Amino acid sequence: MDEDVEDIKKKKLEKIKEQMGSQESQEEADEQMEAQKKALLRKIMTPEARERLARVKMARPEIAEGIESQILMLANRGAVQGKIDDETLKKLLKKITDNKREINIKRR
Repeated sequence: MDEDVEDIKKKKLEKIKEQMGSQESQEEADEQMEAQKKALLRKIMTPEARERLARVKMARPEIAEGIESQILMLANRGAVQGKIDDETLKKLLKKITDNKREINIKRR
């Protein structure tokens, strides 16, 4: 009886260790992808544009993620000629933010 309990405990412990290992490998893969994304953005964006994107990311992370993915998609297609400067980034931001409707609530 005690041996069965010990076996069950060992199996559960092994399962937990396996899950922890897979979570760690997933985290490492995520970190590696993030590092690759940052390196590519650094390569195709001017310092001013990267700075603006960082400020947008602090204020509106969801918009910044959309811009990053759009820039990376353009780069993968080969649609980016030269580097993306601050003005181009402003245009992309304007396109994305103009599509969202702003809701104003007036109290009486």
